[in-house]
Amino acid sequence: MMTPETLISIFLGIGLSASVGFRVFVPLFALSLAAYFNVWELNESWQWIGSMTAVITLGVATLVEIFAYYIPFVDNILDTIAIPLAAIAGTAVMVSTVADLSPVITWALAIIAGGGTAAAVAGSSGATRLASSATTGGVGNPVVSTVETGSSVIMSILSIFIPYLAFFVVVLLLFIIYKFYKKIKRPKY
Repeated sequence: MMTPETLISIFLGIGLSASVGFRVFVPLFALSLAAYFNVWELNESWQWIGSMTAVITLGVATLVEIFAYYIPFVDNILDTIAIPLAAIAGTAVMVSTVADLSPVITWALAIIAGGGTAAAVAGSSGATRLASSATTGGVGNPVVSTVETGSSVIMSILSIFIPYLAFFVVVLLLFIIYKFYKKIKRPKY
């Protein structure tokens, strides 16, 4: 039987996984801060994320990642490696937050919902930057970077403080990605 705490932990994991799709380190840093300040309790094997060392390390990594996305052409290179990293980080975030489920269900959920959500968002985010690079010569990429970073921050905050709403936003986001994909994949006659 699924408890409300388990459901909230799943929603938290899915929300943070979507956030990972925009920026890999922002949600990890947010989760680290939440664990450090006892806002959210992590699984036993993931409690190290709430240590001061992890907070500092993830904070520095977050700043480096955010600023690197404002460097022309570096942003496109980062997008190339972001999709597999996002899938891994989305899986890790999901595993670290899910409570009271068997390891088999936790890992299956983490790989499918966590990694899958993060990869879907990262893929569409990368496609957006590629389109921006192609149409604006990279001049529009800082706007895309700002929107992605803002989306990651907002999704991270929503996930930690209002997980049900974050889950709803993720479902809406995945629906929009699906509709957009269907629109560009229509056969042209």
